[in-house]
Amino acid sequence: MTDILYTYKNQVYMNITNQCDCRCTFCIRTTKKTVGDATNMWFEKDPTLEEIKDAMDQFDFTGYDELVYCGYGEPTCALENLLESAKYAKEKWGIKIRLNTNGLANLYHKRDIIPELAEVVDRVSISLNAPTAEKYQAVTRPQFENAFQAMLDFGREANKVFEHTQFSIVDVLPKEEIEACRKIADDLGVHLKIRVFEAN
Repeated sequence: MTDILYTYKNQVYMNITNQCDCRCTFCIRTTKKTVGDATNMWFEKDPTLEEIKDAMDQFDFTGYDELVYCGYGEPTCALENLLESAKYAKEKWGIKIRLNTNGLANLYHKRDIIPELAEVVDRVSISLNAPTAEKYQAVTRPQFENAFQAMLDFGREANKVFEHTQFSIVDVLPKEEIEACRKIADDLGVHLKIRVFEAN
């Protein structure tokens, strides 16, 4: 059985798809099949909305004030299930919704989906990963050529509508690249979160 909900460091996460439009060189899904208390993160086929809701109904949300969409795939690749299950969570448990994303959803869906997300998502964390298009392409390996600029555009527009928007990088980047990422975020008026890299 594959885990749809799992907990990690006192937060609860939603794993709703294994689809992803990137092949990041550092992605943990290439080295292990679990995160946190999950027993298996790999789906034979992506769950239906009914299966996602059933998993949510069986989970005790007591003590959690945020539900984070972040699994072994890019959550926006399963957009309809993301939107509907997030709406269900807010209506039933009154919980805040955070989306961890690569920021390429508008490219993937060939339209601006930010207004749809804004109806149910409160906070957005976007993987910046690198300070230049060349480095971004090399480390993220997206299926789109203009991905870096599209990701930045997504961050700029998201920052206008969500309660909180941030870019995210890991602290293993060289100092000069971290500072370059900080400048990008500052120029766009978006908060930058520097995460501690964890290999395990």
